[in-house]
Amino acid sequence: MINTNEILQTIKMLREEHLDIRTVTMGISLLDCARGSASDTATAIYDKITRYARDLVASADSIEAKYGIPIINKRISVTPISLIGGEYSRDDFVTFAQALQRAAKEVGVNFIGGYSALVDKGYTRNDAEFLKSIPHALSTTELVCSSVNVASTKAGINMDAVADIGKIIVETAELTKDNNCIGCAKFVVFANAVEDNPFMAGAFHGTGEGECVINVGVSGPGVVKSALERVKGEPFDTVAETIKKTAFKITRMGQLVGREASELLKVPFGIVDLSLAPTPLVGDSVAYILEEMGIEKCGTHGTTAALALLNDAVKKGGVMASGHVGGLSGAFIPVSEDAGMIAAVECGALSLDKLEAMTCVCSVGLDMIAVDGNATADTISAIIADEMAIGVVNTKTTAVRIIPAIGKKPGEFLEYGGLLGSAPVMPVSEFGSADFIARGGRIPAPIHSLKN
Repeated sequence: MINTNEILQTIKMLREEHLDIRTVTMGISLLDCARGSASDTATAIYDKITRYARDLVASADSIEAKYGIPIINKRISVTPISLIGGEYSRDDFVTFAQALQRAAKEVGVNFIGGYSALVDKGYTRNDAEFLKSIPHALSTTELVCSSVNVASTKAGINMDAVADIGKIIVETAELTKDNNCIGCAKFVVFANAVEDNPFMAGAFHGTGEGECVINVGVSGPGVVKSALERVKGEPFDTVAETIKKTAFKITRMGQLVGREASELLKVPFGIVDLSLAPTPLVGDSVAYILEEMGIEKCGTHGTTAALALLNDAVKKGGVMASGHVGGLSGAFIPVSEDAGMIAAVECGALSLDKLEAMTCVCSVGLDMIAVDGNATADTISAIIADEMAIGVVNTKTTAVRIIPAIGKKPGEFLEYGGLLGSAPVMPVSEFGSADFIARGGRIPAPIHSLKN
């Protein structure tokens, strides 16, 4: 039986509280695209992506029109490019990046992810060449997103990779400094990366996935904040229950869109990622949810506890709404993409150190953080190492998407517009970590990794 009250609530969430489907992402396996030469492999990559994804945007648009549900992004994720068979050079991998760019433009998606490598335990020859290619690949493409998994609870932290990636990030920032160092906004470094994440810039199609799947990422921080406004002053038990019920409703909408897209495109439905992904719009902020719980300003004492409650309640509500919840699922805290986070940084309530503490209990990590343009590669690597340690020890996914703001100092901004928003430049420690990063090798896996 149709519940009129629920329909009216859903309409209100869509029209007034910024509820949307943040992304419909098609995952495509490229493991069968290796050919005798790099140019032939690039052609095979382009042909396969355009064949599978040719109707992706049109199908998402038709679902949007049918149900009145905003679908903000249509995206593609592919097998980590470094895993495609054959021996390739740095220039060959850039050729593959160009093929991804052409394919993404041809089918009309917003981004394509999977220019990626998995090096948590060590490098292959291809991995080493691939990493060298990242700055040039990201500076010469617009839609290609890249990620590297450098750590896992099972393997520990590959500190050689961490050291290399600090240099890669600085080089990428330099190559794209005339465009607000945008290349770094398309690059993520992970611990415990998941294989079915539909969100950029970290999406890739894992080797354990099928030939082609549809994954959906939902959002709705504004909806959660609005729900909490109705229980102001109530105990935390009530707060948690309210968030759970709201997350259930949000996830059901994602489930509907995912199933519909699966039928239209004749590919299997993968997962719903029920992450609360904010936008720069006022009212669509994870920080404002935390402040609605009673925190005067995001970043002050109590913020981490509030975020822990939010993250857990979102997951509990979502898993009751869909049998296929996956990806990251929880609360994102990207600074540039969250109006409340930006305001907290501007007034001095939120620091880089507090953000690191918050990542212990959120779904991702240090996301869309702009730092002093004079930050060295060693400092960037050390920030990454700290975040990877949180993921490894806590058996959770953590990530770093950090942007050295070349030519800018703390207090200034990198202006992107759109979903990427506006990144306030944050200071880093004045003390160095060069000798620590220079050690190299591997930080061993924690004792609780031995679960067999």
